[in-house]
Amino acid sequence: MKISLSDSRLSYSGRIDKRDSERPEFVFPATSLAFCFWGRKASLMVTNISTCQDNYVGAIVDGVQKKWRIEGRGSTCLVILKEQEDREHQVLFFKRQDSCHEMIIESLELSEGSLLLETGKKPSRRIEIYGDSVSAGEVSEAAEYVGKPDPEHKGEYSNSWYSYGWIAARKLGAELHNISQGGIPLLNGNGWVEPPVYPGMEYMWDKIHYHPALGEPAVWDFSCFVPHVVIVAVGQNDSHPDDYMKTDPRGMRAGYWRYRYKCWIQDIRRKYPGAVILLATTILEHSREWDEAIEMVCRELKDNRIRHFLYRRNGCGTPGHIRISEAEEMAEELVDYINHLDIPVWEEIKDDEDE
Repeated sequence: MKISLSDSRLSYSGRIDKRDSERPEFVFPATSLAFCFWGRKASLMVTNISTCQDNYVGAIVDGVQKKWRIEGRGSTCLVILKEQEDREHQVLFFKRQDSCHEMIIESLELSEGSLLLETGKKPSRRIEIYGDSVSAGEVSEAAEYVGKPDPEHKGEYSNSWYSYGWIAARKLGAELHNISQGGIPLLNGNGWVEPPVYPGMEYMWDKIHYHPALGEPAVWDFSCFVPHVVIVAVGQNDSHPDDYMKTDPRGMRAGYWRYRYKCWIQDIRRKYPGAVILLATTILEHSREWDEAIEMVCRELKDNRIRHFLYRRNGCGTPGHIRISEAEEMAEELVDYINHLDIPVWEEIKDDEDE
């Protein structure tokens, strides 16, 4: 029993390419498809395009988390569940990794005689994150490596479900768009993404397709999702290959970075006039001068709805990536901060009220 992928009873979340509504393309971590049905079997056919690592996808099936490895190129059939008797099921299928791969959902099939059910309304609260590998949940499942460098891996430990942002969104009862890419800096030409191109967040942030190895870029329609809270967690990767903010924080390159960062935050403000914008990095090890630069920009902006947030252990966490327990720690602090802000957060703010 084949289900139309544009069926209104299906619930999608994330920055998804839906130009072909019957072949939605998942690009970013935490992008998801939720559905409920009465039946005994569900399967998805996906087509993958990989740039690196092994690629895995995940699902929460009746409250139990599962994962599958998918083919690097071409199609994979995923049996989401298979039982002997019909009953009601709830499924949240999601992208575990960043743009080390892009994935097209080709079909959803249920056992004959199944009944597709309504999935319920999405949360009214909305959060968007712009971040790097920490925000994407990269290597988060390497639980035995808290406080240690990353183990050897090929993508199997990366899971956006355990990213601090998705944990925080679940605690706050909010929908999340996670615009994160491992290795991404602010400025083009730095960081770790796809050498020798090295695109930065200043190039990536307004696109749905952006990875230089995965085809032509495509611009995102910002009217599709208007967040109440925007978390900006970028800057750590600009230290590669040269940590100029640490060595010369008052120098020309540092000043230029602050200027470009300020321009970018102003661009985000123009897209979302009423949002609360939180400027941050993470607890991943990095030079404190990057956070001091962000503080300088925050003060210059003089916008009461733009705040600089520092975690208790900012820049002092795992030298590898953030593990699940550390992501939980970050999420708890982030939720507490948002809940105690002295300004309205979840109200729909009119443009003229931000003056």
